[in-house]
Amino acid sequence: MKNKKIAFIISVIFLLTSCAESFDSVKRGITGAKGKSADEFLVQKKDPLTMPPDYENLPTPAEKIAESKEDEIIKKKLKSVDNTIEKSKRVSSAEESIIEQIRNK
Repeated sequence: MKNKKIAFIISVIFLLTSCAESFDSVKRGITGAKGKSADEFLVQKKDPLTMPPDYENLPTPAEKIAESKEDEIIKKKLKSVDNTIEKSKRVSSAEESIIEQIRNK
C-alpha cells in the first residue's frame, strides 16, 4: 500500500514538473494566478502628426519621370552592349570552328 502511494506521488510530481518550465509555473497553474500582461483595453495617447524634417527636399513627380526615362535609356544601352557581346562570341565560335577544320585537314 505504501509503495502504491509513493509511486502515485512520484508520478504526479513527475507529470507536473514535465509539463511546466519550473515550480513557479506549476504554482501559478495550481493557484490560478494570472500572469502579468498588458491591458488590451488601455488606450495610450500618441504624439500628434508632424511634418517630416526634409519635406521641402522631396522629389517631385516630374523628377521621378525624368529618372525613369534615364533608367529606360540605360537599360536600352545595356541591352545593345549585351547584343554586341553575343555577336562577338558567335564570331569567335565561328572562327574556332574554321580553325579546327583547317587543323583536321
